[in-house]
Amino acid sequence: MVSEIRIRPLTPITGAEVEGVDLTSDLPPAVVARLREALLSHKVLVFRNQPMDDERHVELTNAFGGATAAHPIVNGLPENPAVLRTALSEERKALIEAEAGLSHPLKERTLRRLRTEWHVDSTFVVNPNAITILRGVEIPLTGGDTLFANLEALYEGLSPSLRGYLDTLQAIHSRHAPSAPPRFDGKPAGPFAAVHPLVRVHPETGARSLLVSAVFLQAIRGLKPRESAALLDFLLDELAGRDEIHARVRWEQDMLVMWDNRAVAHAGPVDGLLFEEERIVHRTTVVGDVPCGPNGFKSRALMGGRFEALA
Repeated sequence: MVSEIRIRPLTPITGAEVEGVDLTSDLPPAVVARLREALLSHKVLVFRNQPMDDERHVELTNAFGGATAAHPIVNGLPENPAVLRTALSEERKALIEAEAGLSHPLKERTLRRLRTEWHVDSTFVVNPNAITILRGVEIPLTGGDTLFANLEALYEGLSPSLRGYLDTLQAIHSRHAPSAPPRFDGKPAGPFAAVHPLVRVHPETGARSLLVSAVFLQAIRGLKPRESAALLDFLLDELAGRDEIHARVRWEQDMLVMWDNRAVAHAGPVDGLLFEEERIVHRTTVVGDVPCGPNGFKSRALMGGRFEALA
């Protein structure tokens, strides 16, 4: 069965489409190992024509390391707490506010960042999820695309001198949702804050990447506010502006996208204000490790605890 799997890169360095594998059935260990190898290499994997229900979606997630609750703050589906449902019809108000720079706590100096909402999932907890698996449940004929950026290539594209400096830094990530309902698992729904290395070392490959997020990253420790804002603006402009590290995924019904949350940032739906049709996706995440920097610094929780796998 492993020999039937075909990997077709989307770009030279970011993303690949996988053919010859049926994710709707239990996967042999050799197939899971082959897909994990492909994920580490290409960062983003696209699987077309994979109709499945939420239960199978969670089983697939467990095969790659253990499903977490749907989100550290937002509850999942009542019948399946590991699954986060996102409907574009419910998100458009937030998209409009973000486009206008009205919904971000740092809006005075982050309007440029917010246009694409580049982020790494759940970096406000001390152990952001390792893998994200997103499934198309109701997909419009056109629109709803997701962008991905290779954070390892972003790091490698900087000068050696700058990389050496960034290797020594840490950054504070946070999120607070005062009106969030209690979590199904009884754990607090925030506030959350964590300090992470600005450059993280991948726990499986040893590759270095920039752990930057326009949504959750608030400041770089040890720098004055203007210095921190200027450096973050530069790094996020590099993230958004270097087209060669990007891949754009166009969704189809029953498509599934899996990405290494330790190596890529994403933004989407990037064109959600350009069409009126509904777009519904279901998401699961695999429990993550505590990031470690090149100098040995390990992330620490400032508020809130770890985000563990569901029992």
